[in-house]
Amino acid sequence: MSSDTVRIVREEILSDHYLPLKNVTYALRRHDGDLQVQSREVYDSADGAAVLLYNRTHRSVVLTRQFRVGARLAGHDGFLLEAAAGMLDGADPATRALAEVREETGYDIERVQPALQLYASPASTTERVHLFVAEYERERRRDGGGGNAEEGEDIEVVELDFDDALAMVETGDIVDAKTVLLLMYLERKVLGRHGEAS
Repeated sequence: MSSDTVRIVREEILSDHYLPLKNVTYALRRHDGDLQVQSREVYDSADGAAVLLYNRTHRSVVLTRQFRVGARLAGHDGFLLEAAAGMLDGADPATRALAEVREETGYDIERVQPALQLYASPASTTERVHLFVAEYERERRRDGGGGNAEEGEDIEVVELDFDDALAMVETGDIVDAKTVLLLMYLERKVLGRHGEAS
C-alpha cells in the first residue's frame, strides 16, 4: 500500500478514565480510486505480554481464572481461563511476561520463549500482544499468586492436563483468544497431542 492510501484527519479524546478512547476520523483511498472519509471509536490500548506455562514431564499447563467484564456483557459468565498476562507499562515484553507469571501464578521461571505477536482487536484497539511459552517446575512455586489486589485482581491459579485444556477449547470452556492461540502453538511446536511425538 502506498503512503497516501490512508490519512488521519482528526483524533478526538472522548474519555481517558482507564485507557484513552478516541474518535478517529480518517480518509481511505478505496481500490476503485474514490476517497472515503470514515470515523471510528478506538481505544488507545497499551501493549501487553502473555505467557503460557507448561510442564513437559507432567504434560500440564498453568492458567489463571479471573473476571472480565467485557465477556460478561457479551453473555459469558465473565470468569475466563487465560494465560498469565499484563500490560507492558514501559517494560520489554519478555521482562513483563516473567513478572506477570510471578505475580499471577506464584511460579518463578527463568526464561520465556517467544511464540507470536498479534493485534488483539485491530478494528477497535491499538493493543499488540506479545505471546510467550515457558516451562515451569512445580517445586519452584513460591506462593499462591493471585495477582495484585490493589489493581483489582482476584486470580485463581488452575493447573490442567494439557490434552484436557485442548479439549476445553473445542467445548468452548476456554474462549480467550490469546490463550487458545498459545495452546495451539504449544501443541504444534512443543508438546503435540497425547501419543504424538513432539
